[in-house]
Amino acid sequence: MTYGKVVRFYGPGVTIPQTGAGASTGDAAVSNGARRAIPRALVVLLGAASVVVVVAGAQAVAWLIGPAFMALIIVIAVAPVQGWLRRKGWPAWATTLVVILLVYGVLVVLALGLIVSIAQLGTELPQYASKADGLVSQVTNELARFGVGPDQLAAARGSLNVGKLAGVIGAILGSVAGLATNLVFLLALLLFLAVESGGAGTRLAYIAQDRPQVSAALTHFAWGTRQYLLVTTVFGFIVAVLDWAALAIMGIPLALTWGLLSFVTNYIPNVGFIIGVIPPALLALLTGGWSLAIAVVVVYCVLNFIVQSIIQPRFIGDAVGLSVTVTFVALVFWAWLLGPLGAILAIPLTLLCKALLVDIDPRARWAAVLLRDTPMEPDEAAAAKAARKAARKNRRRGGHAEGNGDAPDAPSDDVPGAPSEGASSDTAPGTTTGDVGKPSSGDGKPRLPSS
Repeated sequence: MTYGKVVRFYGPGVTIPQTGAGASTGDAAVSNGARRAIPRALVVLLGAASVVVVVAGAQAVAWLIGPAFMALIIVIAVAPVQGWLRRKGWPAWATTLVVILLVYGVLVVLALGLIVSIAQLGTELPQYASKADGLVSQVTNELARFGVGPDQLAAARGSLNVGKLAGVIGAILGSVAGLATNLVFLLALLLFLAVESGGAGTRLAYIAQDRPQVSAALTHFAWGTRQYLLVTTVFGFIVAVLDWAALAIMGIPLALTWGLLSFVTNYIPNVGFIIGVIPPALLALLTGGWSLAIAVVVVYCVLNFIVQSIIQPRFIGDAVGLSVTVTFVALVFWAWLLGPLGAILAIPLTLLCKALLVDIDPRARWAAVLLRDTPMEPDEAAAAKAARKAARKNRRRGGHAEGNGDAPDAPSDDVPGAPSEGASSDTAPGTTTGDVGKPSSGDGKPRLPSS
């Protein structure tokens, strides 16, 4: 008779007896073998199914996710004000009160501006119904010349009835009024987040003791989101003022409303400019004809191209670090998942997903290479840029020295990824060896710990 005999059951029809001390060893071996026996295709399918379930659940509670994340982003944006006030010696309760008032003030001003603008649009639009009908008649007559049938023309005329936009504006106002419940939830959530935001640094410090990657990823997300919001808000305000001034000079009605629309759509990547230019261009077409509409489009293109495509990227730097393709796909996905609010918050939402799924796992750094706008790490790209700039200076200095008869300086090698003078090969310019997740003393940007 055998004592100490252990029988393990591994699936239907498979029993493996283990005796004595070998039971645990055999159990671990069978477990490892069973784990290795799972086909990779099955793992991919299970992962895809899990993603579908998560996305479906998120879409079902989009009314909760959108306002909650918006509250988080607003608190992250105004958090430096609280830190600055504390460094000035303000008590904790006073800094929290200032943050709450600041957040509520921003929300109230933005909400009032949107509601007043939509109401003005609903009042002004019916005045142009007759002009819109005349324009539709001209379009249908031109289509008839190209052989379009009368049934198709009647359908086109009905679909192009601009007078129906008044009803659409009324529906939008009704939906804005229906957001009162979500607004109360948003204000309450903002209150709680603002009260607890003062201890976020201490919490991240405790997390860094056990999970430095997590703390660094969250800190980097907050920093990148704050930089993105700051630059986008400043340049969005500049673009809005310029568009408002240009429209007012050209005599376009509701110029202030279109300026506010331009400011809001500046947060929508890639296609925000197109969304912002369509309404004033259509109104210009109704008031001044094709020449005025083309002038509005040209002015918008010039102003937005100079500010958003040339000046703004120089200030954003690597705060976002997402390629254009990834940004566009993220815009479509979040707009489909969360609606218009998802389109506005597409970049911060993508940065949060990247922080939680890629930055915290050293084994997933390959995915960061696919998401970035450059194959190199941001620190490596900055070092390569500094090296190229130093090389150009040395070449110009060398040519100037040759012209004066002096010996030129030795040019530096223009090697991508090479550190600039004074920086070691292991440390990027401005990087310190301080606590993980804390900003460096050089440029203030948090560094993700290397794997």
